[in-house]
Amino acid sequence: QVQLVESGGGLVQAGGSLRLSCAASGRTFAGYAMGWFRQAPGKEREFVAGLDWTGGNIVYADSVKGRFIMSRDGASKTVYLQMNRLKTEDTADYYCAAAWALSNPVAQSGYHVWGQGTRVTVSS
Repeated sequence: QVQLVESGGGLVQAGGSLRLSCAASGRTFAGYAMGWFRQAPGKEREFVAGLDWTGGNIVYADSVKGRFIMSRDGASKTVYLQMNRLKTEDTADYYCAAAWALSNPVAQSGYHVWGQGTRVTVSS
């Protein structure tokens, strides 16, 4: 069973950048789809970016496409979310998730392992 720990959240001004990390422990990354989700105050959790189980397909939500970059380092079992040109509407708790052999990384219901979340606050 994979365990996930996110880090890298914080306070940043609009237009700035942050890089979130999600460190996995317990077993190899191989065969796991990985996803980033976020939940803003008073809103439902939403998909941000996801990598399918083959590692060959990365999908982004339209709201972050062109600004956020998801990557994975198999050696360190860490996934990253590089967030650039941040906007106030990006303020949320960000969660990393993992799912064994999930082909559609957008499907939140398909993920069975979740991290504790890291808070990102973007000020104007």
